[in-house]
Amino acid sequence: MYKGKKVAVVMPAYNAAATLEQTYKEIPLELVDELILCDDASKDDTVKVASSLGINHIISHRTNKGYGGNQKSLYNKALEIDADIIIMLHPDYQYTPKLIPSMVNIIGEGLYEVVLGSRILGKGALKGGMPLYKYIANRFLTLFQNILISYKLSEYHTGYRAFSKEVLEAINFNANSDDFVFDNQMLSQIIYAGFDIGEVTCPTKYFEEASSINLPRSIKYGLGVIRVSIVHRINKLGLGSSKLYKKTLKDQI
Repeated sequence: MYKGKKVAVVMPAYNAAATLEQTYKEIPLELVDELILCDDASKDDTVKVASSLGINHIISHRTNKGYGGNQKSLYNKALEIDADIIIMLHPDYQYTPKLIPSMVNIIGEGLYEVVLGSRILGKGALKGGMPLYKYIANRFLTLFQNILISYKLSEYHTGYRAFSKEVLEAINFNANSDDFVFDNQMLSQIIYAGFDIGEVTCPTKYFEEASSINLPRSIKYGLGVIRVSIVHRINKLGLGSSKLYKKTLKDQI
């Protein structure tokens, strides 16, 4: 708990058996109340390892629903158990769990409703082994989005994120893609809804066991990001009515 607020860490897992325990051991369990792992039909022993670690909630997809589909299950579960602060942490050990206290503090103190762990602030990305082509694409796409969305972030593509419950209740994340562009759509929705986003410098690690999408899927993601930015702009100008920006049922009551 943080000042009476329930803290939940959600982990989208796919073939994470080799890195899950290492990630788990660095989670500040004295601060985190609930751990939720969603296994997206892994081909390894991810669920078995998660069970051995005593993770509170384990969701198992019988078929692979994609990175976005995985997150939908996680966020819906976090809201179901009434978590107040929700941190998404990849169980592949690419992002350090040691930043969780800082992210919780920022949201818990009401400074920002959303916090991103940025690999671009400082020199974390290239130093951690991010491929040069991904770094260049990250910088181009981020510049493009900052212009079209009229916001300013150091990057829109980090997978290390923390949210207040109010944010997840307000945006229609279940309408998003089940693929990797889900992350980008979610940030677009958050900015569209008027929530403030804070960033903290985050070291990152690229290694064989860490998840990473290949070049063809990276290109597909990049094109999806451009489309999200254009749709965001069109809707802001009142020229569109994408379901992504429809208010949730709770918001309409």
